[in-house]
Amino acid sequence: MAAFAICGTPTASAQDMPSPFVQEVLVKSILVSLNDAVAADNFTVFHAKISKPFRDQFPPEKLRAIFKDLIDKHAVFDAVVARPIVPDEDAKIDEKGVLRLKGHFETTPKQVKYQLGFIPSDGQWKLSGITIDIE
Repeated sequence: MAAFAICGTPTASAQDMPSPFVQEVLVKSILVSLNDAVAADNFTVFHAKISKPFRDQFPPEKLRAIFKDLIDKHAVFDAVVARPIVPDEDAKIDEKGVLRLKGHFETTPKQVKYQLGFIPSDGQWKLSGITIDIE
């Protein structure tokens, strides 16, 4: 099991709740980007896809250190793209304007669980916090 938590401070204005389809695209695209970063042991592309406050707080080298356990275990969780997301809670935009998405994927042999935060950044919803459990 690996658990990682990162939280940036949101500074952007609020947006409307994205559709379930857009939520799924956000979840899968960020998890596949993280999977690619772990597999390549290079967090430059993943870093470019996250929100500006998150980028400022966590340069690629720091992201690598945070996810070192996944790198060391050669974690592969790209199978999420072929599976539907299973929400564990309703999507919500909290009082700070952070879109909160929590759920999992019925993957084998290990289940992938996620808690993601997104904020408006550069005109799009971008990652501002992540917790991922692979168990």
